[in-house]
Amino acid sequence: MQRPGVSTMLGRAVRRRCPWCGGRGAFFTGWFAKSDRCHTCGIAWRRGDVGFELGAASISAIIVLGTLVAGMGGTMVATWPDVPYVWLFVGLALAAVALPVLVYPITFTIWQAVDLMMRPPEPGEDAPEPVR
Repeated sequence: MQRPGVSTMLGRAVRRRCPWCGGRGAFFTGWFAKSDRCHTCGIAWRRGDVGFELGAASISAIIVLGTLVAGMGGTMVATWPDVPYVWLFVGLALAAVALPVLVYPITFTIWQAVDLMMRPPEPGEDAPEPVR
């Protein structure tokens, strides 16, 4: 069984598709509601690891914190020496609340892709042949 390439799996994950088969809406039935298996290929969302969601939460934290730091730094550089601290704080606070909600499903599919890269499905996992 030959797995898809790294860029293929990450590209599918960023578009909220199954990293293994590329199926649309693979694991999500809504923005927050997840299914146990991919609707297209049947690969399991959780593959036996307790705490699987911690990887997705880490990716979310990296994306959100990176965006906040870049936004703060860019605003301060662009408006120096008259930095609008109140508006900067309000904008960053709104972004800190909105970004985790917006990137939630994307971080889960990205983490699924990373997990599949590190641990390809075993023959006994009932995993289908990947779509390249």
